[in-house]
Amino acid sequence: MGTAVVLLLLAGMIGLAIKSMVKDKKAGKSLQCGQDCSHCGGHCHGH
Repeated sequence: MGTAVVLLLLAGMIGLAIKSMVKDKKAGKSLQCGQDCSHCGGHCHGH
């Protein structure tokens, strides 16, 4: 039972992390560009 609770917590944390990354990407931020895609020439958006 404890293992199932830990797995659910991990899955939730991973889901939140992915959601945050997608939100940042849509807002024009990216880890590959130092959180500021305006200075990377657009390559972090796959253009």
